[in-house]
Order: sequence, then C-alpha cells, then structure tokens
Amino acid sequence: MRVVVRGRVQGVGFRAWTRGEAVRRGLAGHVRNCPDGSVEALLSGPPEAVEAMLAALRHGPAGARVAEVAVAEVADAPRPAGGGFDILRAP
Repeated sequence: MRVVVRGRVQGVGFRAWTRGEAVRRGLAGHVRNCPDGSVEALLSGPPEAVEAMLAALRHGPAGARVAEVAVAEVADAPRPAGGGFDILRAP
C-alpha cells in the first residue's frame, strides 16, 4: 500500500513514529517527508497488519494532526533490502 498522510505531519516525529509502529507490526517498506508537507509511506506485509497500521496512521503520534490519509494499492512496490522498514530522505 502507498499511503500519503496530510496535515501537521512534519516536524513532529511522524517518520520515526511510523517506522516504530511498522516494525512492531512486522511490516516492510519505507516512510519519507514530501516537499508538499505530507508524509508518504509504502507498507508491505500481512493484510491485517497493514490495516492496523492504516488505523494507527489516521491518528499519528502525539503532536501530529492528521487531516487526510490517502491509500492506494501498489502492484509492484519496491521492497527494502533485508525486508526492513526505512526512513528515506525527501525526493
């Protein structure tokens, strides 16, 4: 799943929180800040873990204010080396 989270999501520890939540759920993928102020995440793993992560992203960490979560399925999503969950630099 490709997820774009909009709202007050940069400068509040959103990427580190996302990584921690994803690792806890056994997900692979990455998260990064986008130039437009949103945060983008790519999630890969068991459907129930992805759904739980989506629910968590709708709330975010303390200090964040999530206004919108856009979700799209990605057929050929790249997977990180080793199957981990990475924090990437903005594109």
